[in-house]
Parts: sequence; C-alpha cells; structure tokens
Amino acid sequence: MLRTSTTSTVCRKAVTIARRNLSSNASSSTTTRQSSALAGDTGRKATHLHHAMTSFLAIAAPIVMFTPDSYTDGMINKGFGMLVATTVSAHSWIGMNYVATDYVPKVSKALVGPARVFNAALGLVTFVGLSKIALNDKGGIKGAIKGLWRPQQKE
Repeated sequence: MLRTSTTSTVCRKAVTIARRNLSSNASSSTTTRQSSALAGDTGRKATHLHHAMTSFLAIAAPIVMFTPDSYTDGMINKGFGMLVATTVSAHSWIGMNYVATDYVPKVSKALVGPARVFNAALGLVTFVGLSKIALNDKGGIKGAIKGLWRPQQKE
C-alpha cells in the first residue's frame, strides 16, 4: 500500500512538472513571435474569433438559405449578405494568415510580410466583391447562390 501511494505521488509530481514546462514553452513561443496589424492569426482572440465565425457561418447560412424569400426580402437579406461578406472575408484573412505563418517560412522567412500584405488585400477584395453582391437588388448573396441551380431564363 505504501508503494502505491508513493508511486502515485511521484506520478502527480511528474505531471505537474510536465504541465509547467509545457505552459512555459507555450508562453515563451508566443512572446517571441512578432505582432503586426497584418497578422490576423496572433493571440487567443484571433483563434476564438476564427472559430466563432466558422460556427456562425455553419449555423446561420442554411437557416437563411432555406427561409422563404417572402420573409427575407429587403433589409433582412441585405443585412445577412453584409454579415456574410464581413464574416467570410475576415475568416479567410485569419485562415490565410495561419497558412502564411505555418508554410511561408519554409520557403523564405523574408516572404512572410509580403504574404500577410497579400492576404489582407485578398480579404479586402473579397469583402468588396461580396458586399456588392449583397447590396444588389436581385436577391443579394442568397439570390446569387440560388442562381447557381436555376436554369437561365430565356428572354
């Protein structure tokens, strides 16, 4: 019995030491990383925001898409479209920054900055394009997506 309690005490101490080492390594790696206004993937807030946007898109998009047009025409459709435009462009910007952080340094560390600028520009272009579609009076984003499956009308 004495041997078991000694073994469990040693195991608990080893786990405590391992946890301390992991937390100190994690904090030291995040403090050495350079922060930038273009770095959308730094910190817990960015990760939390990225996951929240993914959840929002996964839940809200099907609800709005399957709601009858008579309920969503007008401001609801335009508001949802702008929300989708903002969420998709921010989601892609943060996600592409994760790609830039993980894979661009394997090619060249000097390309990380230009990759982040490219990602920000791509996010901006995505936002502008989706916003234009969202504010279109012919159904917005919902109408554009539905149009992919509708046959073309003959004039």
